[in-house]
Amino acid sequence: MSNKGKILVVDDDRLVLATLTYGLAQAGFEVIDADNGDDAILLAREHRPELALLDIRMEGLSGFDVAAYLREYLHIPFMFLSAFADEETVAKVKELGAVAYLVKPLDVHQIVPAVEAAFANRKASQAANPASPAQAAGNSAALAADGVLTQVVPLALGVLMHRYSLNRQDAFERLQKLAAAEDRDLETQARLLVEAVEMLAQPASVK
Repeated sequence: MSNKGKILVVDDDRLVLATLTYGLAQAGFEVIDADNGDDAILLAREHRPELALLDIRMEGLSGFDVAAYLREYLHIPFMFLSAFADEETVAKVKELGAVAYLVKPLDVHQIVPAVEAAFANRKASQAANPASPAQAAGNSAALAADGVLTQVVPLALGVLMHRYSLNRQDAFERLQKLAAAEDRDLETQARLLVEAVEMLAQPASVK
């Protein structure tokens, strides 16, 4: 019986979906899967997962649409898994408040630790703020909303992986070197990197 927590996995690529579902189930999670945004919302309403792992670009409702619904109405934290890491996508991920942003292609063994970390952060938040079930759901939403501040490193890694065609480990090492060269801690360096990408995504002002 699964005991690590309940997760909703959404991807319109059936092979990716099957791989993620199997890998997360093997790691001890109870997995609910959907291959489109409409079904994802229905399943989330029915099963109330503790976390959602969302593909971004899908036919019909996008991962962003699903994330906005989960945040506003169900107070369920979410993370994104996508092949895209352009400036506009990164800015939207931060705006929505994802707890993590992972860039494809990734082996499921690289995804499981990120999922486990998200569950650990959620439980730590609830332990620090004991509340009723309804309030606990609100705390989860707060964690998701603040996640880009405490989880900005994964977002920065996604940017580096996309920009320089790096795997996750190489991206992490590059971020560490950047931080060391500027005498900054890792989170500060990651935040500056993400902010720079967001600035590039802003349309030029008309004077």
